[in-house]
Amino acid sequence: MDVFMDSARLAELLRPFTTDAVLSPKVFDQLQRYLDLLLRWNARVNLSAVRAPEQVVTRHFGESLFAAQVLLGRRKETATQLSLADVGSGAGFPGIPMQLFAPELELTLIESHNKKATFLREVLRALDLKQAEVFSGRAERWGRTADLVTLRAVEQFEHVLPIAANLVTPGGRLCLLISAAQVPIARDLLVAGWTWQQPIAVPLSTQRVIFVGSQG
Repeated sequence: MDVFMDSARLAELLRPFTTDAVLSPKVFDQLQRYLDLLLRWNARVNLSAVRAPEQVVTRHFGESLFAAQVLLGRRKETATQLSLADVGSGAGFPGIPMQLFAPELELTLIESHNKKATFLREVLRALDLKQAEVFSGRAERWGRTADLVTLRAVEQFEHVLPIAANLVTPGGRLCLLISAAQVPIARDLLVAGWTWQQPIAVPLSTQRVIFVGSQG
């Protein structure tokens, strides 16, 4: 299923999430290809419960780009030499849009489901993302750490959260894209050595927040 959404419509849908950040024509082209791949694969592999194209743009692309700005600010060059691990990446959110926003990031998409990992590799190839790779396995077996670790919409949140936290390099940050109801759970699970920012509400959502913790 090919769905064409021009740059003007993409920009309109993403405006609440990107504020005054400038997305290049190349990024809009990559987002269009990503959207097309996701919709076609989602017809065969359950990548996302969100299937309407415009909802994919706002719910997935928008939230991910908003998280990128929370972590990196609008000066994308601050991502230079930073590593990002996206735990339980699924269909690639927030990791892939974050790297489209800041191509300098060294991105690892961690996904244990083989079909989803195959989809992620296809997206990286189609979007020509040279600074990204897929680790097809469980997060606790990755064997590395990253400056930034993201976690979004994973099952068994209370089990996965400490695993993701262990992947953060000392002095690094953990970015949770969660519901407001999960904020106290995260605070209770990660206490010693963690400092938390105030949750930041995701635009156009009554419950979704970006919750960032710093280690050390």
